[in-house]
Amino acid sequence: MHINVKTGAAEKEPAEILVFYLYEDIKIIEGALAYCNKALNDIISELIKEKRFIARLNKTSTFPTYGKIPAKRIMLVGLGKKKDVTLDKIRQAAGTTASTVRDMGIDEVTSVADSISVLLSENEWYQAYIEGALLAQYKYQRYKYVPPEERQEITALTLLLSNKDALKPARDAVRDGQIIADAVSFVRDLINTPAQDKTPAVLADEAKQLAREPGIQCKVLSRPELKKLGMGGLLAVAQGSVQPPKFIILEYNARAKNQDTIVLVGKGITFDSGGICLKQAKDMDQMKSDMSGGAAVMGAIKAIAKMKLPQRIVGLIPCTENMPGGSAIKPGDIVKFYSGKTAEVVNTDAEGRLILADALAFAERYRPVALIDLATLTGSCVVALGNVVTGMMGNNEELKKRVKIAGEKSWERVWELPLWEEYQEQIKSDIADIRNIGGPYAGAITAACFLSKFTEKYPWVHLDIAGTSWCDKNSAYTQKGASGVGVRLLVQLVQDWNRFS
Repeated sequence: MHINVKTGAAEKEPAEILVFYLYEDIKIIEGALAYCNKALNDIISELIKEKRFIARLNKTSTFPTYGKIPAKRIMLVGLGKKKDVTLDKIRQAAGTTASTVRDMGIDEVTSVADSISVLLSENEWYQAYIEGALLAQYKYQRYKYVPPEERQEITALTLLLSNKDALKPARDAVRDGQIIADAVSFVRDLINTPAQDKTPAVLADEAKQLAREPGIQCKVLSRPELKKLGMGGLLAVAQGSVQPPKFIILEYNARAKNQDTIVLVGKGITFDSGGICLKQAKDMDQMKSDMSGGAAVMGAIKAIAKMKLPQRIVGLIPCTENMPGGSAIKPGDIVKFYSGKTAEVVNTDAEGRLILADALAFAERYRPVALIDLATLTGSCVVALGNVVTGMMGNNEELKKRVKIAGEKSWERVWELPLWEEYQEQIKSDIADIRNIGGPYAGAITAACFLSKFTEKYPWVHLDIAGTSWCDKNSAYTQKGASGVGVRLLVQLVQDWNRFS
């Protein structure tokens, strides 16, 4: 989609469809909308007065102009009550605009920015608007034939402003929104791809492609290097698969001086059968998404590099399948990790923490000021929080606060679960340092307790995205399938990093 930001008078703008945004508690129609209303014999004010259009969030009304103004059609889109407007409501309204216009078979849209008129940072809401508009256009059709007449898409979006002083900041924010939406779509594509075409080697190749971007370096460790390093967790999980494991290391801005180093770790299980402790067949097809954390790390670094943010970012993604082959790890086996710690494997379907343990310990060599890991780690987190919010745990209050603020801005919200000492009792083992599952309760917390044993030397936050990484239905700017969660949160965190220093 080509995006144009320009100044002009909306009432004089020739457009296929001209979009105005309204608030539910609107009292007086003003500006360009008032001009259009008068030209159209008060049709807009009558719609509002007779409550045939109530500007609730994501509600729309479209009508032709019959040549009375240069635009062919006008669309009204609701934003809800003005006092309740948020960046995400703007994101939703933009997504609703884009998908509604697309489904009408119209390929060009002009949105009147002045009609949004909010007391929010212009840079932030312009960015949010573009994110919503672009993300709503996403479709995964790699394996599906779509007849030419059904390939509807918006090819051009114009954001129309009246204030020339707002032009440059708006264009900068739009650029950031495009970069972020592109990264999220990249991640959605990776996650939606079937496991047959998304082996650890394929993910490693995708990471190498990212390294073509200025400032990004990539190194991939294979089985011989993993054995030499003693990454027993990753090697153990990989035993049952014919696909060799990979450990992806991405670095952005590696030579940055006087900048903080932030490490991002993502779980990269390209298919999770559960191993010997085989999962039920129901919904196992979704286990192609068990690398959502690793994909989010790749997408975040892709966006951060294009935005040329100043921090040094390291991405660590351990990748393997978890399969029940003849050589697969068995319940009762003992694993020795890169750190030297050992774990008793009680359940082979608790494999994500085994591969993350090696990555978290390996991260120490970068001396991070902060580490955030993302993983589709536990069904227990889905039971506790559903698919609305990501579970957060960690060992550092300031870092948790930063992540929470970034989550609110990006609307990839997090909710903290306790990581108290009492829960650590559940992962004690009689024959190893720890065991890989706790008791029948608090599974998301005991999984994080396991990870905490490998994160004692730096500030750390764990994000359990098991519930938020997958959508069961379409919404304003997400579609059924992979959500790409984590990308926008991580980018927002890095964007804001120096503001809190």
